[in-house]
Amino acid sequence: MNSISRRSVLLAGLGVAGASALTACDDGTRGSVSGDKALISPSGAAVAAAERKRPHSGRDRRLTLTAAPAVVDLGGGVTPRTWAFDGHTPGKEVRLSAGDTLTAELSNRLPDGTSTSIHWHGIALRNDMDGVPPLNQSAVRSGSTFTYRFTAETPGTYFFHPHVGVQLDRGLYAPLIVEDPREPLAYDDEWVVVLDDWLDGVTGTPDEVFDELRHGMGDMGHPHGTGSPSSGGMEGHDMSAMGGRAAPSASATARSDGTGTTFMLMGATSRLLGGDAGDVAYPHHLVNGRVATDPAVYSGKPGRRVRLRVVNAASDTAYRLALGDHKLTVTHTDGYPVRHRDVDALLIGMGERYDVLVTLGDGVFPLVALAEGKKASGRALVRTGSGRTPSTTVRPRELDGAITTAARLRAADEVRLEPAEADVTHKITLTGGMERYDWALNGRAFDMTDPQADPILVEQGQRVRLDFVNGTGMWHPMHLHGHTYQLGDNGPRKDTTIVLPGTTTSVFFDAANPGQWMLHCHNAYHGEAGMMANVAYRA
Repeated sequence: MNSISRRSVLLAGLGVAGASALTACDDGTRGSVSGDKALISPSGAAVAAAERKRPHSGRDRRLTLTAAPAVVDLGGGVTPRTWAFDGHTPGKEVRLSAGDTLTAELSNRLPDGTSTSIHWHGIALRNDMDGVPPLNQSAVRSGSTFTYRFTAETPGTYFFHPHVGVQLDRGLYAPLIVEDPREPLAYDDEWVVVLDDWLDGVTGTPDEVFDELRHGMGDMGHPHGTGSPSSGGMEGHDMSAMGGRAAPSASATARSDGTGTTFMLMGATSRLLGGDAGDVAYPHHLVNGRVATDPAVYSGKPGRRVRLRVVNAASDTAYRLALGDHKLTVTHTDGYPVRHRDVDALLIGMGERYDVLVTLGDGVFPLVALAEGKKASGRALVRTGSGRTPSTTVRPRELDGAITTAARLRAADEVRLEPAEADVTHKITLTGGMERYDWALNGRAFDMTDPQADPILVEQGQRVRLDFVNGTGMWHPMHLHGHTYQLGDNGPRKDTTIVLPGTTTSVFFDAANPGQWMLHCHNAYHGEAGMMANVAYRA
């Protein structure tokens, strides 16, 4: 049985209606690995005990999120048919205070028997609410509901999206803001900025993109790097849930670039990203759900201090972000405070978030999200007074000024990990390439039909070191669920970090949130091809 049908059969057996979705056992373990190495269950006693230890405010925020087909207005006459939460892209912002409990009912109204889930990206929550089927919950079947309930312990800027197939590259995402009741920053206003690359309903669908990519480049002479040739015999396997892959769309149109490809991007390179910038050609780059020709506008007053909470919800694009004629003061990344740093521009990989402070000038200014290496950009406007609207193609000089990445930041003193020797070190070699589209970790593509196979084992209370060794010719934003790690000895606390080609990035975290957690590249198509692993706690 091939990998697609095996997973479909498995998820068919795991599909749910209502609150019976979780697949984990109740005795605190789940199966065994390599004989006697039992793993903590996603809904076992250790997970429940960890949840009870989280500080609770006593407040409960309740909402319903309906995932359904929708026609969305991206501005400029662009009105694609996509999938969205409650008809909006991005979905409506969800805002809590640290210690609040979120009770969110997901109602799946997606077509053609499409299953889905919600992953609460960056939140250190209980394992059985993490939303990764079938690792720690069952896929939520079309026509059914599932209720997520967890405590949001740590303040910060987060977002949520499905973790089934390549559904992230549709319109199913929204910001999640956890406020600090003892907020130390002083500012006058907030502006949440969500970046995205868009093609769904315009040139095709994400499923069509993956169908093309998974065949690899072969002899087409694509400049993408080729790392390890091995993918465990599962090149380009499909990890979408049963029914999670939509039928081909009539909107897919071949580009006249002489390559014979519809979606594959050729020759995108970036010095900041170490070479190859991305796999996919997108017709639009959005800022808060609007195209560059008809941008979102923030209206404010000169002299006001504004906190921008920036989320990169894209699937294949890093953005270089700058606000014309302004400096940005970086205060947080991935929810955690850093030593403040004044910069001209930020490089933001998929899944990363940054908070910055800016004191507004007088006039009309472009907020430009340059699609790194792709010769395209998105934009929004900041309007504080009269003035001429900048052109759609404006390139603020700040984009070529002092550009900051996470590697140049330092953790704030109050969140830096206490010095300690690592109890366990895991080498995570990033492998694969465009030749066969066989992206993997340690040369083995993750198999969703057997998610407990070959886990990265940790134990409660350990200081864990992960060495990301990028043996490929491409950069990868590596995301760990349920935890934040620290870059090196004094770098920022993050859950997603860019690992450049030909480099090694070492991160450290304390194993304090038991369960089974996904570690993966947050390029949606690399992850779907198999660049994932299970970081599992021993029972």
